[in-house]
Amino acid sequence: MEPLTLTGRTIAVPETRELDLFAALLERRGAQVLRCPLIAIRDAPDPQPVLTFIRRFAEGACDDLILLTGEGLRRLLSCLEQHEPALKSAFLEQLAKVRKITRGPKPARALRELGLKPDIAAEVPTTAGVIAMLEPIAYSLEGHSCGVQLYGNEPNLPLIEFLQRCGAGVLSVAPYAYADSTEDAAVLALIARIESRGIDAIAFTSTPQVRRLVAVGGEARVSAALRRTHVAAVGPLVAAALARHGITVQSMPEDSFFLKPMTSAIEAALTARRD
Repeated sequence: MEPLTLTGRTIAVPETRELDLFAALLERRGAQVLRCPLIAIRDAPDPQPVLTFIRRFAEGACDDLILLTGEGLRRLLSCLEQHEPALKSAFLEQLAKVRKITRGPKPARALRELGLKPDIAAEVPTTAGVIAMLEPIAYSLEGHSCGVQLYGNEPNLPLIEFLQRCGAGVLSVAPYAYADSTEDAAVLALIARIESRGIDAIAFTSTPQVRRLVAVGGEARVSAALRRTHVAAVGPLVAAALARHGITVQSMPEDSFFLKPMTSAIEAALTARRD
């Protein structure tokens, strides 16, 4: 049994994909969890562009594949299974052949679920980290066709333009999209509860969560409210999104950007503050 180090603490969790898992990790330590999923992840509204990418990829159109998220690879496979299951074996065969480049541990984990692994993995799980990792071997991209699995609907122009400057052709795909999950009134209620110091911590696990909170509450109000609570981020990308709005992150995993290390970082910070 976990020690109840978070007893008496209320922690707001805007997570969507692994909400129950994250909540359970905190509740086992005694925390009261306020579930407030800010963002829902949905399949691309039109599967045809995704299927077009999948067909071209399965035919050998890509020499390299950059995976920015684990969710993206899983959604590509889901699209295949829903709309063109006969193509799955060809897609997986080609996935095994191409040079696989990952941004962070989550796409690497999605590859391992398929019995594969990255050929190149960014040390820093950001777009800048991917570019920095590829710069010393930019020569290897010249004349290549590079598939890019995008992060939601974000076109990621810095990465696309870098690849083009290296002489690579780019074939991008957006296999999923973000949508609002919680009604605006519930988001405003969350902000009000933070303002009244009814929340001991809020744990952000994606940049769209930050954007939604700011879009509903306004930057000035949200940044002022979050100064009244402990702000945790799952990794540097989320921390940077918060920093752009003047919000300081007080706890974050050091090098493994998953929910369990994040829980441990929150636990350590709140326990130290209590002491």
